[in-house]
Amino acid sequence: MTANEFKYVGEELDLFAQATIWKSYVRRQVTPYLGRNVLEVGAGHGGTTRFLIHEQAERWVCLEPDPGLADRLAQSIANGTLPASCAVVVGTLDQIAEDSGFDTLLYMDVLEHIEDDHAEMARAMARLRPGGHVVVLSPAHQWLYTPFDKAIGHFRRYTRRTLRATAPQGLTLVRLAYLDSVGMLASLGNRLVLQSAMPNRRQIAFWDKFAVRLSRVIDPILGFNLGKSVLGIWRKDEKVAHPE
Repeated sequence: MTANEFKYVGEELDLFAQATIWKSYVRRQVTPYLGRNVLEVGAGHGGTTRFLIHEQAERWVCLEPDPGLADRLAQSIANGTLPASCAVVVGTLDQIAEDSGFDTLLYMDVLEHIEDDHAEMARAMARLRPGGHVVVLSPAHQWLYTPFDKAIGHFRRYTRRTLRATAPQGLTLVRLAYLDSVGMLASLGNRLVLQSAMPNRRQIAFWDKFAVRLSRVIDPILGFNLGKSVLGIWRKDEKVAHPE
């Protein structure tokens, strides 16, 4: 399947765009690792981009395989909803040259959609400058895999151990943490957001306004050892032989 033929199967992007408290929480966790030259893999329609892009960004490449979503990104840049430092590339990492020297590669709820995640991380490393960072946020715990995950094309959910294992030699782990402890407990109790094939706006709003707000307080107390999402951050070593 070529990039022009790719169609994202999920329908949750607009729904989760309303989760502004969650996106702000994630922004606080990843901002220290965002450089001036960023590649966001699987940028969707830009819902996360709007929260993460910063004033010091000189180039923010939104890589998106779905042409329809990429068109929405381009429209957002044209009408000023996204800044002019953004650029859209339709496709996958194959459309991005190796040794591009990005400061940061972002996979925000994306790596779980990629079947060969280990190979993807090796490709990501090849497009980073030495000292640059790969930032991955993904859903946590395979035992929380539900019809919702299947409906939006998740191959898997991760633990800290399995996410750590995706990184090739040459990437040094900087941080590995669970986020949203309260959301995980809510999922255990009644699968509030995750049980149905698609949660509704009311469920998303409840999770965002109540569970995430509590998680922002409780997660640090628990040492980021419990959560419904897992965050991994790696730094590229100064001298790395690129994979074959």
